[in-house]
Amino acid sequence: MENFLSADFNLLEEKAELLKAIAHPVRLCILRGLSLRGEVQVSDMQHCLDIPQSTISQHVGILKDKGLIKGRREGVNIYYSITDKKIKKLIQNILEEK
Repeated sequence: MENFLSADFNLLEEKAELLKAIAHPVRLCILRGLSLRGEVQVSDMQHCLDIPQSTISQHVGILKDKGLIKGRREGVNIYYSITDKKIKKLIQNILEEK
């Protein structure tokens, strides 16, 4: 009998790391906002979350590092969006939104 963890354990570790990145109220709120609005700048996130821009930027960096969001530069502005429809669907399912 094959060990049920052997083949997929590395994949499970990767997925667990993604879930850890999501599992913070500020990051979950950022992802929720992006899932509802599409592209958003950090300054827009700051107005909604009412926390310092530097704090939001740290959380955005974590989400970017995990590949959950991406940035698109337009002049001096960077617009962030969710990278994958599966992530958007996951956030909607977690928050029970459509």
